[in-house]
Amino acid sequence: QVQLVESGGGSVQAEGSLRLSCSIDGAEICTYRKNWYRQAPGQEREFVSNILSDGTTYYADFVKGRFTISQDNANNMFYLQMIGLKPEDTATYYCNIDSIGPYTFCRGKNYWGQGTQVTVSS
Repeated sequence: QVQLVESGGGSVQAEGSLRLSCSIDGAEICTYRKNWYRQAPGQEREFVSNILSDGTTYYADFVKGRFTISQDNANNMFYLQMIGLKPEDTATYYCNIDSIGPYTFCRGKNYWGQGTQVTVSS
């Protein structure tokens, strides 16, 4: 059974920083895209950032220059370093992995963590 567990959320003041971690346990031997999403109260879940196995990264425009995604494949972890936090970054942050290959049995695999709350006060 695949399990993703986030940690590192909390409450900070504006311009503060936090580092979110996501541990991956039990994933099949597939190539995964590692993603961070967030969902604010009353809002839809939105993409924040992802990292591919080769280290290529993507960021939503609203976090560019402030958030950095990284991974530690040896320890099945990935991270989201957040600096310059703003009140509008307040949300539940979710880690997610979705498979992009290479085997047939890898198709459609998509796993979520339970979420970690980030609250930024002004």
